[in-house]
Amino acid sequence: MNPSCPFCRLSADRILAEDGPCLAFRDGYPVSAGHTLIIPRRHVPSFRDLSPEEWAAAHRLARKLAADLQAADPSIAGFNFGANDGETAGQSVFHCHFHLIPRRPGDHPAPKGGIRGVIPGKAHYPSPGNSP
Repeated sequence: MNPSCPFCRLSADRILAEDGPCLAFRDGYPVSAGHTLIIPRRHVPSFRDLSPEEWAAAHRLARKLAADLQAADPSIAGFNFGANDGETAGQSVFHCHFHLIPRRPGDHPAPKGGIRGVIPGKAHYPSPGNSP
């Protein structure tokens, strides 16, 4: 527990789901409707600090919440799932957290490349079915 960490001070009414050492809640600044954060209860800054049990619980929560979100909103056609790990990678709250971001057709004009878009000009690359 870190008293200065907003995730360590999360109010119980924000918790959507729990799985042993991890819990989930909606992002306070959502990228899309349903944007959810999954965190370990234990205060650790990086995914590299997670125990095997925390990793497994985070992944179980991601699968369950993705299924629940898609069942509630059939317009969801995909997800981005990942972490910003370290200040250089864009992490702003230094309590490990995973973003589960629902994606819908048309929510971005050129979604190809997905997470590769965090570095300008890297989202479009030659791959099967994707001409250079």
